[in-house]
Amino acid sequence: MPARSGEAPTRGDPGSGSRPTSHRSSRSRPRRSANLPAACRAPRVGAEAERGIALRSSVIALVLALVLLPVLPGRAEAASAQFRAYWVDAFGTGIFTPAEVDKLVADSKAANINALVVQVGRRGDCFCNRASMPRTQASIAAFPYDPLQTLIDKAHAQGIEVHAWIITTAIWNSLIPPADPSHVFNTHGPSKTGYDNWIMSRSDGANRGGADYYLDPGHPAAADYIAEMYLSVIRNYDVDGVNFDRVRYPDLNLGLNVPSWGYNPVAVARFREATGRSDTPMPTDPQWAQWRRDQVTNIVRKVYVESYAIKPHVSISADTITYGHGPQSPSVGAWESTRTYAEVLQDWRAWMREGILDLNIPMNYKREYCTTIDRSGPGCFGLDQQRMFEEWNEFAKDHQYSRQTAIGAAIYLNTIAGSVAQVRKALAPSTAGNTGVGWVGYSYRTPDCRTNSSCPPFRSADLSRAELTRGLTQPSEYDSVTPPVFADPAAVPVMAWKAAPTLGHVRGTVRSEVGRPLDQVRVDLYDAETDAFITTKTTDGSGWFGVVDLTPARYKAVVDPTVAYGRRVMTFGVNAGKVSTVEIDVKLVAERPNAQRGAQAAGFDPLEVDEQPNGQR
Repeated sequence: MPARSGEAPTRGDPGSGSRPTSHRSSRSRPRRSANLPAACRAPRVGAEAERGIALRSSVIALVLALVLLPVLPGRAEAASAQFRAYWVDAFGTGIFTPAEVDKLVADSKAANINALVVQVGRRGDCFCNRASMPRTQASIAAFPYDPLQTLIDKAHAQGIEVHAWIITTAIWNSLIPPADPSHVFNTHGPSKTGYDNWIMSRSDGANRGGADYYLDPGHPAAADYIAEMYLSVIRNYDVDGVNFDRVRYPDLNLGLNVPSWGYNPVAVARFREATGRSDTPMPTDPQWAQWRRDQVTNIVRKVYVESYAIKPHVSISADTITYGHGPQSPSVGAWESTRTYAEVLQDWRAWMREGILDLNIPMNYKREYCTTIDRSGPGCFGLDQQRMFEEWNEFAKDHQYSRQTAIGAAIYLNTIAGSVAQVRKALAPSTAGNTGVGWVGYSYRTPDCRTNSSCPPFRSADLSRAELTRGLTQPSEYDSVTPPVFADPAAVPVMAWKAAPTLGHVRGTVRSEVGRPLDQVRVDLYDAETDAFITTKTTDGSGWFGVVDLTPARYKAVVDPTVAYGRRVMTFGVNAGKVSTVEIDVKLVAERPNAQRGAQAAGFDPLEVDEQPNGQR
């Protein structure tokens, strides 16, 4: 069915810019499509002001700029430093056996690929043996085979990075429950009631999106479980990065830009508590939409800060949404009008601005052969997808802030020539002169549209991958430009803020005096010497808050006085490249005797103390 005017198809169609839940296995021959038009057969070849954080020392900045200028985001880099990766999905050939891992590494090395974004968390499970999620029940080689560990060992030996890709919210897709009793679907799925049910529901009462069940980011226990999926992999494996996917609210909404998901009763109750409202909000209610957006952001922030405390060098990336035209298109008009922001409630621009992602990988899944001149090819839906690809490239490159962007492209939707053309566009500077750090192709298992059966005649993945490798690394009929785009090996670009950090981070927890985490409490951050306001954060359901990219100095964390009294001010220091930890235990205003409430209202609190982490006052 054609998509609505001005937008790419939704998740059920491969051209959506959101990868499909699964492809049919490459081990079986796909069904052929209609004959490909001529355009498809032969495509043309051809600032951080919102953080409120003080600027770093000018001397340090100057030295760092001179040393690391070639690797700072937003500037053109030599070919010796590019992020070149395949996504490796877990729905077929890739990491099911040691032999598949050997082939994956060899194929990647031949294409001068230097990183693999490998799906280890598929549906609340893990293609690994040492994580918070249970070992997958997929037909992988028998225990003790560990797909992730095996890949790390073999890829690192060849100089290839491994980034562990985990699905964030979708946790099961069948009415038959998982075999492992510890699987989150069994312990906190739809069969459970009350607080023990973590499943997301839609405004019409549905609790499945297509075949999928989702965890609700607005449920505190579900949010903590999600964060721990990523953190457990970081603790137990020598990964180079972890990769968020589907870190948003689901598709299959009840209308265009109608964010219909997130109605788990616990989530709705928390929203009411935070806002003082008693109604059940409509899906498009602005306050409700922003609250849900914040729940996703809280998870990303928590993983970023907590992972830094575990292994500071590990990269945090996300596969982000790019539905339809870019924000600058007249048919869209603004970032806030995109389906990314308004419908699936994913504010990745804010994540980049705040610095809680190291690497943004926009899933810019568009067909290069769907052009202004010819939009009649299979999967075009009458849309100029080539233009959509270019618009989102521009936007992503121009919104890197102090982090990095690598453009994600759908090799499974394109011819070899089309994919090579998109690699060149991914690596080219934007009109404003900003350059991303690389390219990621989806996916290793389906390397072109002939393998995916949308561009007949069908061809095996091995044959298509060999042709893609030739198109990327050798002069060929697929590319009229020389030298080939990946003619030589390249190093992964350095992340300057990790390799030579000049800033630090803080994490904190706010609890009542009896140890109960305080949910949705405002914490203000000030410079301890000047009392200059820095930023505000709100605690999550575990009482946790975090702030990134602070200039080394002393700060004060101040808990909202309308909620808490007593020791609600904590002074702490921040050091470059470190995570400071703050624990604040307070008394609750709601439980305070009336006489003391009056004293506080008059501006005097005899119990309030400015306490430092080492016990000094």
